[in-house]
Amino acid sequence: MVMHVGAEAQGDERGALLSFVEEQRGGIRRALLGLTEEQARLRPSASELSLGGLLKHVAEVEQGWIARAKQEPPAVHRDESNWHECFQLTGEETVASQLAHWEQIADETEKFIRSAPSLDDTFPLPNDPWFPPDSRVSLRWLCLHLIRETARHAGHADIIRESLDGKTAFELVALEQAG
Repeated sequence: MVMHVGAEAQGDERGALLSFVEEQRGGIRRALLGLTEEQARLRPSASELSLGGLLKHVAEVEQGWIARAKQEPPAVHRDESNWHECFQLTGEETVASQLAHWEQIADETEKFIRSAPSLDDTFPLPNDPWFPPDSRVSLRWLCLHLIRETARHAGHADIIRESLDGKTAFELVALEQAG
């Protein structure tokens, strides 16, 4: 797992963008280190967020965006009736199963971005009220969006983890390196 992205190879924009996505994924994965399933489901703040729920959400969101870019439907359809399930582990879902699922999604993201003819290739945004109608975005935009989305939730994960047991990002990096 990467704490900070190293120097980019000149001309490797795809690699740089994918490295920044991976850096943020690492923050969320580290926030789960050493926790029990019960701890990963706890919501220690006024928010409804748990670390397990954040993990599920970022995996689902990444998969959905890559599917849209491929002109396919997301694997999971969310609407007002089930949106809340995007942020919580349900049924037989575990941290381990969600981490493995997210790893597969990350591999798919890497293959898709690396194999695209150009980062300037576009796809339509979903027909949601928060997007301009009939808008298209580039694969570059997609990568930047994944960085933003994952970083936002990595920050949430830092706060939740520190609320659970006082461990900060630096302590978790040391724990990861020791383990």
